[in-house]
Amino acid sequence: MRTTRSDASADAISARTGRDRLGRLRRAGRTARELSRLAVADPYGRLGVCILGVFLIIAVIAPAIAPMDPWANNQHPDGSLARLDGPSWQHLLGTTYYGQDVLSQLLLGTWQTILVGIVTAILIGVIGTNIGLVSGYFGGIVDDILMRITDFFYAIPFLPFMMVMVALVDRRLSVIIAAMAFIFWRTAARVVRAQVLSLKTRPYVLAARGSGAGHLRIMYVHILPNVLPLAFLYLIFGAAWAILTESSLSFIGLGDPNRLSWGLMLNQAFATGSIRYAWWWVVPPGAALMTFLVGLYFLGRGFEERANPRLRARR
Repeated sequence: MRTTRSDASADAISARTGRDRLGRLRRAGRTARELSRLAVADPYGRLGVCILGVFLIIAVIAPAIAPMDPWANNQHPDGSLARLDGPSWQHLLGTTYYGQDVLSQLLLGTWQTILVGIVTAILIGVIGTNIGLVSGYFGGIVDDILMRITDFFYAIPFLPFMMVMVALVDRRLSVIIAAMAFIFWRTAARVVRAQVLSLKTRPYVLAARGSGAGHLRIMYVHILPNVLPLAFLYLIFGAAWAILTESSLSFIGLGDPNRLSWGLMLNQAFATGSIRYAWWWVVPPGAALMTFLVGLYFLGRGFEERANPRLRARR
């Protein structure tokens, strides 16, 4: 008899655990659908999605459509280096000072831009959202400590910090991404904290607390889904800042020299003195970088307008 009751109790616990997991998956699915709906509900958001989608497709198929090896030093039929040749049928966007095909470098450099944006944005979102969530929910001494740490990171000048990191560690892309995430989480943390301070006094949160829900369940089940739209907005802005920062670091010679990027292309054009007249080497990566950032801006603008009731009211 006892064995039968124990088995029934275990089955009930297992069923309840399964329902809880299914409920979490459903909530995550609803949140993802809501974020997707917000992103494409605005014309600017749809335009941003289209621009970023084109770049993503290019990044995926670039190895197959790049006409040449981006690092190869191409030569003329007479054996001389094809240095700074203008656009032609053989090299649609011309060649670099080292005889490398500009179009191939432009296509294959797209993936690094997307990689930097995605990875840095995820790290910024995870760090900033969790710090803002904990700080706003607990308040008091916890809030004071976390916000003073955030203020400290606001005081760190990024460029000198990156110079020190490159000198002490390495110029690898992983180090650069980690350094950017180490600094850029601060804004997301402050914004999420402000939202949590408002949400934690809502009736559904008080009801969850009254029913005996723990702190972690209240924070991550009841509060987090309601701050995700705002956190996702600053995740987009963080991706834009990360891409611009990585390109700037590559341009001044602090980027990873072994990974092809648009910033590295501009750096080589500047270092060889070709930036003044080899427009076919300078304009394509600069235009691509600008267009990608504009796509992120449009996505963020459309998302912000839909996620922020005050902006919707103004219209």
